[in-house]
Amino acid sequence: MNGAFYAQLAIWSDILSAVIFLAVLVWLWVKYLTPASMASRDRKNAELLEAEGKRDAAKAEVEAARRELEVAGSDAAAIQARAERDAIRTRERIVSDAAVEGDRVVRNAEGELGRGRLAARERLRDELLARALEIARESAKKLGEGPDRRLMGEVIDSLERGNA
Repeated sequence: MNGAFYAQLAIWSDILSAVIFLAVLVWLWVKYLTPASMASRDRKNAELLEAEGKRDAAKAEVEAARRELEVAGSDAAAIQARAERDAIRTRERIVSDAAVEGDRVVRNAEGELGRGRLAARERLRDELLARALEIARESAKKLGEGPDRRLMGEVIDSLERGNA
């Protein structure tokens, strides 16, 4: 056979070996590299989904914390308002109780003052009567025996009986 045939055979042999090489290379790619690449892609997608889930959970927690903070703020404002109202009511009750107690003390003092005045009048009357009787007795001693002394004695006796 001639040299051209061998040259043609060499060319077709190179082409066939290249095709076989490419077929083996594609088969190896599909058999080993594609599953590894797919597994890596799936793993990365799973990691991304997990990260997104964590991010969404964190956002939900942040939002819940914000709502709780708003509720706590409104609760604090309500507590402060209630405390202010309670303080006002307590102050008004204390002032009212103090006014009532003050009025009661004033009435008691007025009663004591009235009783003190009556007692002082009684003592003064008794002292004045005792002094008047003493003066009358001294005057009766200066009178001689007679109707004036007897009359003075009767007046002194009646005053003493009225005083006792």
